Amino acid sequence: MESMFVFRQYMTDQPNSELKITLPNESMLSEVTSLLQTGHRVKLRARGNSMLPFITGDRDSIILQKKKTVHKGDIVLARIPDRGYILHRIIAIRDNEMTLMGDGNLQATEQCNRDQICGTVIEIIRNGRYIRCTSVTEQCKAWLWMWLRPLRRYLLAICRIERRLHV
Repeated sequence: MESMFVFRQYMTDQPNSELKITLPNESMLSEVTSLLQTGHRVKLRARGNSMLPFITGDRDSIILQKKKTVHKGDIVLARIPDRGYILHRIIAIRDNEMTLMGDGNLQATEQCNRDQICGTVIEIIRNGRYIRCTSVTEQCKAWLWMWLRPLRRYLLAICRIERRLHV
């Protein structure tokens, strides 16, 4: 899978010019991880459907930041051995081990250690609107979604139908 990486050029004669480069996910996300480790925030365009309904691929963007602590309910970018990079929510923490699950997944989970967490989603950008992941509203919606896990099959079907109607 490849992703588009956008470099903004700030030139006096072309202030809004962009240089777009297509890179394999592994290369791009490796560079993103390096930027996060040095304290930068990184904005990425979301891909895939594993985080539906909270993050929609090819529509939403996310802002990642490296945080010292992560909590149950946080959406994180993790580097999982034999799987590569994934962007999923923490559904359980036990000592140093975390269980991750995509909001759009029905059962599949992944395990990782704290040191495999590359960054945390701090904002979701949808239609030009910035949604803070730490807001009470977003945290309540995430908690409710985790609690409704037995009904996800039906709720996700409704989300996918609704998404097709608005495309």
